[in-house]
Order: sequence, then C-alpha cells, then structure tokens
Amino acid sequence: MPTDAPLYRDPTRPFDERARDLVARLTTAEKIAMLHQRGPAVERLGLRAFTTGAEVLHGVSWLGTATVYPQPVGLGATWDPELLERIGDAVGVELRAKHAADPSVSLNVWAPVVNPLRHPAWGRNEEGFSEDPHVTAELATAYARGLRGRHPVYWRTVPALKHAFGYNNETDRAVTSSQLRPRVLHEYELPAFLGPLRAATAGAVMAAYNLVDGRPNHLQGELLDLLRDAADGSLLIVSDAAAPGFVVTLQRYYDDHVEAHAAMLRAGIDSFTDNDADSAPTIERVTAALERGLLDEAVIDRAVARQLELRLRTAELDPELDPFVVGPDAIDLPEHRALAREAVARSVVVLENDGVLPLRPGVRVAVVGPHADRALHDWYSGTPPYLVGLGTALTERLGADAVRVVDGADRLVLRSVRTGGAVRASGSTHVLTADGDASDASAQHDLTHWGDGLWSLQVAGSGLLWSGARWVVHADATRLGGWVAQEAFRRQVHADGTWSLQHAGSGKWLRVQHDEAGTLVADGETPEQADRFTAEVLVSGAQAVRDACADADVVVVAVGNDPHLGGRETADRPSLELPGSMLALWRAARDGGADGPRRVLLVVSSYPYVLPPDLDADAVVWTSHGGQELGHGLTDVLTGDEEPRGRLTQAWPRASADVGDLFDYDVIAGGHTTWYAAHAPRYALGHGLTYGDVRYVGARLVDPAPVDPDVADHTAVRVALRNDGPRDAHELVQVYADAPAHRLPFGHRLVAHVRVLVPAGGEAEVDVPVRLERLATWDVTRDLLVVEPGPYELRVGASATDLPHALTLEVAGAPVPPRTVVGRAVRAADGDAFTDVELSAWHRTEGTAVQVARRRTSGTVELWTCDVRRARGLRGVLARTGPGVAQVRLAVRVGTGWRTLATLDAAAGGGRWDWSERSAPLQDLPAGDVHDLRLELVGAVRVGAVELTS
Repeated sequence: MPTDAPLYRDPTRPFDERARDLVARLTTAEKIAMLHQRGPAVERLGLRAFTTGAEVLHGVSWLGTATVYPQPVGLGATWDPELLERIGDAVGVELRAKHAADPSVSLNVWAPVVNPLRHPAWGRNEEGFSEDPHVTAELATAYARGLRGRHPVYWRTVPALKHAFGYNNETDRAVTSSQLRPRVLHEYELPAFLGPLRAATAGAVMAAYNLVDGRPNHLQGELLDLLRDAADGSLLIVSDAAAPGFVVTLQRYYDDHVEAHAAMLRAGIDSFTDNDADSAPTIERVTAALERGLLDEAVIDRAVARQLELRLRTAELDPELDPFVVGPDAIDLPEHRALAREAVARSVVVLENDGVLPLRPGVRVAVVGPHADRALHDWYSGTPPYLVGLGTALTERLGADAVRVVDGADRLVLRSVRTGGAVRASGSTHVLTADGDASDASAQHDLTHWGDGLWSLQVAGSGLLWSGARWVVHADATRLGGWVAQEAFRRQVHADGTWSLQHAGSGKWLRVQHDEAGTLVADGETPEQADRFTAEVLVSGAQAVRDACADADVVVVAVGNDPHLGGRETADRPSLELPGSMLALWRAARDGGADGPRRVLLVVSSYPYVLPPDLDADAVVWTSHGGQELGHGLTDVLTGDEEPRGRLTQAWPRASADVGDLFDYDVIAGGHTTWYAAHAPRYALGHGLTYGDVRYVGARLVDPAPVDPDVADHTAVRVALRNDGPRDAHELVQVYADAPAHRLPFGHRLVAHVRVLVPAGGEAEVDVPVRLERLATWDVTRDLLVVEPGPYELRVGASATDLPHALTLEVAGAPVPPRTVVGRAVRAADGDAFTDVELSAWHRTEGTAVQVARRRTSGTVELWTCDVRRARGLRGVLARTGPGVAQVRLAVRVGTGWRTLATLDAAAGGGRWDWSERSAPLQDLPAGDVHDLRLELVGAVRVGAVELTS
C-alpha cells in the first residue's frame, strides 16, 4: 500500500478509523442521502450504491431460487448450535452467490429474529427460536456466526438482530405499548439481544414498530445504548419498514416529520427504511432538520460512519482481500440439500408415542389430511428448487403398495343459481366461468378448510388454486402466498343451503358477470351483491379418509396451518385450537374403533396448538414447516432411519385461557412463559421423546460447597442416565432453577442443558455446567444484575415438568442491601410490584414514569425494604394526564395493611411534558429503620420520581 494512499483505502487500519476518514470526505448532501435504505454510489471514493437488508430468516428470501430450511421455530427445536451455525454458513454462501450475480444485493442481512416467543398467539411465532431468552440467544448466536463467518477480520455478511424491543403482537403493532419494567427488560427481554452482540456475531439491530413504556422504539435512545454497550465495535441501528413515518402518522408522538427524524437520529437510528426506493422524503426531512438547528451534523456523521464500518467489514473496499468470494452458481448445492434434510430430521419432536413409532418393516400406512403431501412456504421463505411432501417421501421409502395418500378435501361442483352452469377453469388462462358441466374435470374442485373460516379451492387434479388477485377470478396459483394471501376465501351458507363466497384478501364477494360465459369476478361490496351457488359433493373428504384407513396398519393424520393464514406478520392468531375440520378428519381416521389402524397425529405448524383432552392418539408428532426437504426429514424420523432429537423450545398450553393476555408483557406479574407459568402445560418446554427408554438414575452437585459468584462463574451438576430401550437415545439433559424465597423471587428458569448419547441397554454420565449468571435478577435499587445469596432449588430431568431429581445449591455473598430512599430520588418505574398502573415516557426522549392504567381510577407501586432512617418529608416529581383528581399518596406497610404517610397533588394545568416538584411532611412513620413503602396513584397523575427528605 503506498504511503500516500488515503486512510480509508488502507486495509491495515481499523475499520472505525477508515469509516471516519470516509465520512470526512463526503459532502453533507452525500451523507444525508446515505441515511436512507437506498443510498447512492459515491464513485470518487469507490463506494457503490448500497441497500440495507437482505432477508435470510431460514434461507435466502425473495431473490429467486435458494435452499429453504425449516422455520426458525423448527430450527430452535433442534437445540443444536453447531447445526444452526452450519445452516447459517450455507445461507451466507447463497447470499454471497446472489451478491455475485447482482452487487446491489445487500450483505447486511436482516436475521435472526431474537424476540422471545412470549405468547403463542403471536402471528410471527414461526420467526423466533424459543420462549426462553437464553436458548434464543444461544441459537441466534450460532446462526448469526454462520452468516458472519469465522474470519478474524472480514465478515461474509453482517447480521441484524430483529426486532428491538418488546415486540410480540401483530394486532395494532405500531401503536401498542409493551410494558417492560426493569426486571422484565433486563431478565427476560435483553438477554436474547445481548448474547449475539457480546459474541460479536451481529453488527446491526432493527428497531421494532411498537412502543415500549409509552415511547416509540425508534426513539428509545437509552435502550439502544444498552445494545451498543454490549456490541464489539460499531452497531448499525436500522428502522423497520415505514416505521419512521409512523412516529408522526400513527403514534402521533411528534407533530411533524422533520422534528421526528431529528429525534430518531439523536436517539441512535442510523438508517431509515421508509418510502420503499424513494429517498426524497428522508433527504428532505433530515436536510430541513439540519437547517432548522434541530440536528448537529456530527449526529449525521455518526450514523453514516456506522453504516460505512459495516460495509468495510464485508470487504467492499478490499475486494482483493475478501475471503468469502463465491460465484453466482453457489446455489442449491448438493451439500445444502443434504443439510436441509438433516435439519428437518433433527427438528422433528415426538410428543407422544405408545410404541407405534418408529414404523415397523412391512407396515401399510395411510397418510391423510391437508398436510399429507404438502410442503408449504411462509412469507420469509425463498423459492425452493423443489418441494417434497410426506406422502411422496414415505412412498419412496416404503413403496407405492404400502402407502396411500389422501388430503381429506371435499371434491365438489359449484353451480351458479342464476346461470345454472357449473364453475369451471376455462381456457389457457384458467379464468373461472359459470358455464361448465359437472362431468368436466375442470368443473370439479377440492375444498380445504384451514380454520377460522378460511378455505382454499383447487381445480381437482391440477394443483391450481383459485385466486382473486386480479378482480377476475382465476385458477392459476400454485400455492397460497403474497403479503396478503389471494388464494383464501370465506363462505356464507344460506338457509336454503346455497353458498356465497367472499375473497378474503380483498373482502370482495364473488359475482357472476352478465356475459356469455358467466365470468366470476371479486367485486361485490356486500353479501347481497354476491351470487349464490349450489354445492354438490362428489367425494366426501371424510369418507375418502375412512376408505384409505380401511386396510392400513397405521394412519398418519397430517394437520396444521398454512403459514399465510391464521397467524402471520400483520395478523395474530384468532384461535389456539386445532380447527374443527381437521379434528373431524382425525375422528374419521379412528372411526374403525379399537380394531382399526394405529393413529398418529402429525402437526405441521408454525406454532403450538391446544389439542383436545380426549385426543386418544397412539402417537403425536410435531414439526414446523420444514422447507424443501420436509417429507424426507419427517420420513427419516417416522421410519427410524434417524433417531428423534427434537425438543420443544416453547410449551404447548393445555387450554387457551392458560396463556394470558397477548398484550401483557409483564411475564412476572402475569404468570407467563415457563419461567412464571401459573398453569401446567400439555407439553412442556424441553419436552420430546426418544425411541429409547431413558431413565434419570441420579444427579448431584459436582462440588456441594457454597459457591461465591465473586470467585466462580459456574458450578456443575453430574447426571447419571440409563437407557433400558433397544435403540440409542439422544437425550437433552436439562436443569431448572427456582428461587421462591428470595427477595426477588423467580420461577421455573432453565439454567443449563446438555445433549448426551445414551447407548441402547447402556448408561451415560454427563456434567452439566450451570453458569451462575443464569440465576441473576435485576436489582432495581442499584441498577445491576445480581445473583442473590441463599438457596436455589435445582431440578434435573427431561423437560420443565419431568424433573425427577432435586438439589439445593447454596450461593454465598453479600445480600442485597435495603433500598436507599432518604436523600436519593427513586424512580417510580423501579418499583418491586405494580397494580393497575402502566409505564409511560417521563420526557419525550428519555426516562420512564408511572401513571394510572387506562380504564382504571387508581393504582399502586410497591417499594420493598426501604431504609427510612431520618425521613421527615416526601418530595415527588408529578405531572397530570388529564383533568380532575391527580394525586399520589405514600403509605407504609403495617402488619397486613398500609398506613398513609403523606399526600402530594399534581399541579393544575400543564402540558404533556410539564412536570412539577411537590413536597409534604411525613405523618406517623412507624418505628424501625427498614419498611416496605407503597405509592398510591389516584386519578390523572403521572409520577416520575419520589424522594424522602430528612
């Protein structure tokens, strides 16, 4: 390198130095243009046009043919970081191949999703790894490491973690505020993000649509700083699509876009994903903010430098040193196909089994139901080079004479009441017209119910689905797909038995035009404008299932969701129960009674289901949508060619009411997730069976002496296992901790897990390391994670509810001291217990306050173990949220009740961000140095902080 070369061209220099040098050479206009997701080239500096964000959730998406792996919720079920790193590596190779073919393909990749799967009704459940934040962090770190590559200097891609913070509902997702009090934030929400950042496997984060504690995530500078503090090097923060505009239009947090964009940049947003490819609005708003003095150019420089550092990491300016160069043909490689099959097999979870699995040689199998031979896409799937369903794969493995495949759809003819003609697919364009004859194959349609009133119709034997995407209804779709699925319909059955059909995607009703052919169009505004059809069932799906089962030894009833319906991005699940139509197929398969075939319920889904208590299955198996090799991977496990290794990373509830409110993010108070669940699940976190017979013979602490977190960072549990079965078993040994008696109690927390092979008829012993940081709770009195001294109950076993061995771990160290409240301002948000209050923004861009919850007239915040020595008065920072009473009372616990000590009234008038300081003397403080205190909020009051004065 010549000594006079520009600093940014010198590959021996650190990336941050080179990025700052580049920024100094850019004009103000060039820098502002780079803040949009579509940045222009700067040819004089060798910078090409740049786009943030390629989608690689479980394979390369939206860029043509690419290998499709199981959904992340399925990858999570492998509990296998090494496998996920190999998958990430393969996906990174294919993304690099796409980049080689088209350099505009971004090497900043928007994956993995690290939001813990807090609630099973979340529409994007398929995108996450686990309900447990630490399991999520472990698996996300591995996948991101594969995407990143292990080169010490350059990165294959730069992963971006999605979505910060508290994002777990689709309903009103841009306007709902997730309540993340400090304990929930630091113990449950943040670990999934901090793991990959501390491991230096992610270089970017995407902010989420929603608000947290009353403030939009795109203005959460304090929370974003927590992520940046954990990152090894620069961290780019990108907005979610269209979210910058929502700060004004939907959230109404600012009145104009110029002010909002300035605030977002100051808070730490570095890239605006807005207005698709049109960068003009972003440029205009940031330019105006600079001109109006709302923004310093140094803030823009900081954001641009972070982007440039990301780009330098991928060797954009050092192509001769790039270790990850591949050609455009590195797609759908044989090793990627093999890896996809392996991933499916390792993700399959056997939930119940009385011996019917693995399928014995010579068995006759009926595979029935909507997933009998389907392998389906989701929104973030790529375009697979091929798809293999279960029926096809089982037929390959067992032979055509041994397998019957029936999808259970009703085959019918729909006849227009007005024209008398049968609906048929006509011509080369497959337009649907009501002029056919029932004997015509193109007038026979297979009707499948996906639950929640959504149906798909397919021309019999053609593989072509009805679609209402273009006003005129065609039968030319090969799958349900699109941002809004165009291949789903709702039906209204009238009193006379006739049907009206509504296109679900547009809400329009189907009407038969008054042309010669009677063309079907989706343009009816009301049900009264819809045409009516008679439905003649030619083949009953339930009867076809019974017929298929008649001579079968085993029937596999394959049910579940289509990833574009009943829960997906923009739509939470309307129901957790398995659809009644699918349960009807299950009942049809068992109509033969005790002498009928053995029955296996196979659930192929993006999320858990609530199953009926009287299921009466011989086996239950779950898999996510597994991509192109779904059928082969499933067959490998069902036939016993592969031992089952999958375990649930998300519990399956016993009843829908057990999971709590979708919008309640306080997992501690709400009793959500395995950590704090108030109800036993049907299938617990970590559950999954082997084909062996594993027994937990014993468990003990390797060193039973008390452990001091200041001296050691872990302890270990030694577990002995025996396998009395005839097959090797891959057992996932799990350790859970409970701390019910601590000052800051926690529930059933997974603290360690290890995979071990237990040979058939043999024994195994394994040491399971328990990292003490997994026992930590957030001490709100000192703003730090602490491992409290005292006893912890460790339980050892095969799942969160199958824990035959209990141990006591003693932790030494200094106890958490009483909270200092005299002469020290205590944030109301740092309470220990909350009732009927909600967290809100203290100031527009920083701080968290507490106010009475909506639709409540009062609420409380408890502050435990407070040192009140020398306390004489109360001072508080208060604001109003509306007219009327606005008051906070300080009370002290006396026996089983509370005694009021002082009352403060918020000042009259004032705007949203106007705070006043109020004071009052204490009355009748009981004797003693340490007491529990309570803030009682009454009416339209918001509390920032309180302090006892001496």
